[in-house]
Parts: sequence; C-alpha cells; structure tokens
Amino acid sequence: MEQIPVVQDFTPTRAKDGKFHVRLTSGRFQNLRRLISWPLLALFFGLVWVQFDGQPWLLFSFEQRRIILFGSALSWRDLSLLAGLLIAAACLLFFLAVAWGRVWCGFACPQSIWTWLFIRIEDLTEGRASKRARQEGQPLTGIRLLRRIAKHLLWILLALATAATFTGYFIPIREIVADSMQLQLSASVTGWLLLMAALTYANAGLVREQICLHACPYSRFQSVMFDGDTQTVSYDARRGEPRASLRSGAANSGDCVDCGLCVQVCPAGIDIRDGLQAACIDCGACIDACDSVMDKVRRPRGLIRFASESQLAGKDGRFLRPRLAGYGAVMVCAFGAVLAGFADTTKLLVEIRRDRGTLFTRLDERTVCNNYRIKVEGFIEGQSAVEVSISGAGDYQLFGPRQIDLGESSANWLPYRICVRDLTAPMAELTFNFHGGSATTAKKTTFLNRAF
Repeated sequence: MEQIPVVQDFTPTRAKDGKFHVRLTSGRFQNLRRLISWPLLALFFGLVWVQFDGQPWLLFSFEQRRIILFGSALSWRDLSLLAGLLIAAACLLFFLAVAWGRVWCGFACPQSIWTWLFIRIEDLTEGRASKRARQEGQPLTGIRLLRRIAKHLLWILLALATAATFTGYFIPIREIVADSMQLQLSASVTGWLLLMAALTYANAGLVREQICLHACPYSRFQSVMFDGDTQTVSYDARRGEPRASLRSGAANSGDCVDCGLCVQVCPAGIDIRDGLQAACIDCGACIDACDSVMDKVRRPRGLIRFASESQLAGKDGRFLRPRLAGYGAVMVCAFGAVLAGFADTTKLLVEIRRDRGTLFTRLDERTVCNNYRIKVEGFIEGQSAVEVSISGAGDYQLFGPRQIDLGESSANWLPYRICVRDLTAPMAELTFNFHGGSATTAKKTTFLNRAF
C-alpha cells in the first residue's frame, strides 16, 4: 500500500535569540485537549493518595514483592499481565494512528501534557510569546529578572511534584512526604527524586519538541502506520494556494492569507503548509488558529483540518479498511486476553526447597524422613492464614506448622519434615496442599528414599 511521504527535516521558526516561543491559542481542539489532559493530570496526582483499607489503591511495591492494583493484590509473577496490558495499549495506539494519526501525542501523551503546562507557566510569568521574543537578547535586569526567576522556580516546583508523585507509585507517598518533612529520606530515594525532577524539568521546560522528534520512536515510524485514508492535521493546498495577504491579494489568490499563526502556535515549530512532517503531533493548535483567522476574514473554516490524503485530493475517504480492521481485531484480542488473565491471578504463591545438606534421614530400618523449607505469600483480600496438608502414595506424616500466618511467612522460610514408613521406591511424588479461604493451590515435589 502506498504510504504518505513524511518530511523528516525541518527548521522551526525561532526568535532572533534562537529560542522558539510558542504562542497560546484557543479553540475547539484546544478545549478538547484540555478536556482530556486535565482529568489525566488529576488521576496522576490524585490516585497516589487514594487508600483502600489502609493500603494504597495503586502501588508497585518492591519491598512487599507485590502489586496493589485498585485494591487487589497481585504477585510479581503477574507482571506478565501488565506486559500484556502494555501490548494491548500499543495495539490501541496503532489503531488510533491508522485512523487519526498522532492524536495520542497531541492530546494525551505525558510529554505533550507537561510541555503545555510549562509553556503556560512561561506565558503566565514572562508574558505572551510575541513579548518574550521581542525582549530576548535584552539585558536581563529588574522585573524581567524576577519574572525569569519566578518561571524557573515554578518549573522546579512542578518537576519536584511530578517526581514525588511518580515515586509514590512505588513507595507510599505518605512515607515520602513524612520523611521529607523530617529530613529523613534515604540517599537512594533522594537521588531518584532529584533525577526524575531534573528529567522532567529538562524534557518539558528546555528540550520540549526535540523529545518528540528525536527521542520518541513514534515520529520515525509514523509513515509506516499511515495510509492514504488516515485522518491527520493537513493543509488544503488546493484551496489555500497561492498565498497572499489581504492587502496584496489578487483575484485568483487562495484562502491562505499567510499570517503565520499556524507556525506560531505549533508546539513543534513546524509549518503545516509544507506537508505532513515527522515532528507534527496532531494537537490541532494550527487548526484552531487558522479557523479564527478564517472567521475574521469571513472565509470558510477548514483550510487546515483533520483530513486524509484522499480527501485532500478530492476523493471519497474510507474509514473501515483492511489495515484498520486488522489492528482493531488484534487490539480486541489483546484486551480480551488481559482481562481473562486478571480473572485468574495468583492467589497463593508457594516456594518449596529441599534441604540440600541432608537429602534424607533414616530414623530406623522402616522410616525415612525428608526436610523441606516452605515460603507462602498470600494475595487474598482479608485472608491472614492458610492450612497446610500433604498427599501422596504412602502413609506420610507432616511435622511442622499446619497453619501458616501469611503476614509472617511472606518473608521467612518455614522448616518442615515429612516422614513415611515402608517406602520401597527410591523416590516418590509428594504433594503439598495449601488452602486459604477461596484459594487453593498444590505444589508437587519429590521424596527421596535412598541416595543415588
């Protein structure tokens, strides 16, 4: 299938100082972006504080070797489910890319969301983009110096809040805050927080669009994902060309008045009129800016709009097509498999080790014993203990705790001795049975009767 050509190289429009200043705009797509991004921000900063029965609602705990996911505990052996969830999310991303281009990047990607936050702080403290561009290169003194300091202080505060919140999904956020207030944070946690804050500050405040172009792989393989019917932010050259300002426009000039607003509002600093480019994140800022100009000059909206290559060529576009249907089918199957996996998570995690120092002990001519060590971790809500029993082809006797306290055993190996009389085979199969509430599991091992 023919692919849409993508312009890989571009030169952003910059001020005289070489710095690129983004002009904020308003419109339906910017309202939609905020309607998506603000709830995501609220979830990110809010979920880390939610607790359920005294436990965080969402926590990836290395110390407890468990994942608390919306109040339910999962073992680290269930990490494959999270990997499957990421695969399913990638399928959803590919589906969206084939249908509507890089809408994820423009409306929901954390890099884009935090970049817009930092731009708004810059706009709030130092003024609009046009003012910042004019003042760059002038001596940084007086009120401008104070504004610049205020901007960077707010950037640092937001970066620290982001780092602390992200870390709170691995270490309880209340512990982080309490230790910070008492200056008792460990060196490792402090170093991690400073590193995350520095990365956030650099990515959203200093580097910005370069991350989307050079660090994000999606900008490089988007041309493989797109086809002639992919809806993406596009400039209608047939309608807009030749460009001409209102004063110098001829009778045969196009609708584009060459105001340059579409470039000024672009967070990637590209000119959408040059065609589809690798840096374009489909945020729709240029659409809103162009529509506002078209309203003022009393011309139809849509000179820049979400449109496919086929539609720009005057053809009827197709939404449902084999590639899109294929990605949709894979996405549905992936999410279905993940949901089925979450319905059958590990409830009891059992580890059994033989005593390697003594393979077996013979008490008398008829009785032989084997020693084991057992560790049990429970992931059952409200379950504090499990019952232990054994089964096998013989009259086995269990010596050791018949009931295991899940709170104590999760970090300790408990000793057990199994004895049997009149066993003739050199080895036999033995099964440990564990029962706790609604969960039951069995673990097989071998029982040795003689050395080899």
